[in-house]
Amino acid sequence: MKIGYSFWGFLGNGVTDTPDGGRSHRRPFIDALLARGHEIVFLQPDRDRLEAGDDLGGPYTFDDGLPGIDALFLEWRWAIPGRNTTVCGSEGHTCDLHRQAQLINHYTARSQTPTVIWDKDRTLRAESVWRRTAHTRVCEAALAPTLGAHSLLFPVAEDLLAQADPLTLAARPRDLTLGYVGNQYDRDEPFDRFFAPAAARVEHLVAGKWAKTGRWPHVRFAGRIPFEDAAGVYGRSLATVLMLPERYAAVGQMTQRIFEAVLAGCLPLAPADIRFADRFVPKELVVRSGNDVLERLSYLREIAGTEQHAALIAACVDRLRLFGLCRQVNTLESVLHGLLQTTATERGAA
Repeated sequence: MKIGYSFWGFLGNGVTDTPDGGRSHRRPFIDALLARGHEIVFLQPDRDRLEAGDDLGGPYTFDDGLPGIDALFLEWRWAIPGRNTTVCGSEGHTCDLHRQAQLINHYTARSQTPTVIWDKDRTLRAESVWRRTAHTRVCEAALAPTLGAHSLLFPVAEDLLAQADPLTLAARPRDLTLGYVGNQYDRDEPFDRFFAPAAARVEHLVAGKWAKTGRWPHVRFAGRIPFEDAAGVYGRSLATVLMLPERYAAVGQMTQRIFEAVLAGCLPLAPADIRFADRFVPKELVVRSGNDVLERLSYLREIAGTEQHAALIAACVDRLRLFGLCRQVNTLESVLHGLLQTTATERGAA
């Protein structure tokens, strides 16, 4: 089918000073859809070319109009005051929200085009009309999505899992005991409980946008780093802590940080209040306090480079199969086909 795909981000490395977690999984996801014979047309600007100066070429098509499509797929955008809620053309304005409104108005509301909303940031209101419209479906990157929504996790390519060699990763020298790559957004509470106490005792590094850090003077913040450098931080780190906003933790929505870390051989410690924590990591990597983090780090330093260390990495790699790319593409195709059948039936009845 021909899918109109709306996303605000990058397919390549993009630019350093812009957050976009989708860079870790968006391109493989799209490439897999193309490989299955779907036609994809991107309906937001080509930010790789316009902002990063990166002309990806290849099979990627961008259209700033309203082309004919079989289905609309939206990586859901939300209002960000002072950025996408301002007047078009004003300083600092981004037009992602206005463009999304135009797409929904034309395709979803007027043409009743089958529409799938991937609410990756859990910002779509529970009472949204799009949760109860016959020709729309909502997907969430959670193991326990909102009632009526489908579980579509952030995907990781199976070939990356196959290439991860636990023995090689365990043998890699690591000068950091604890590392983290990611932004501050709504993570102060788990940072206070799990990361900051350990950071006072071990070599560590935090990369990403952390604007308010005065309460943690002992923590080494490196600021934003290029997207492609994240693997280097995790490759130097023995372990990380999976810190999630509460709205993610409550429904078992794990971010891409888990496979960025694991594929670099960095062991993820998961706070026990993350729902389904033991589905994301082995039970011995589930922690309940800052003291727990320190105890696990001490143990991991003892076994670093051993077969026990490699076995833990292997167990973490195995857990990543939950996010397997083929599995997630199958989910989206199933949702799309069901939606197309429902829409066709309704139109026939009309």
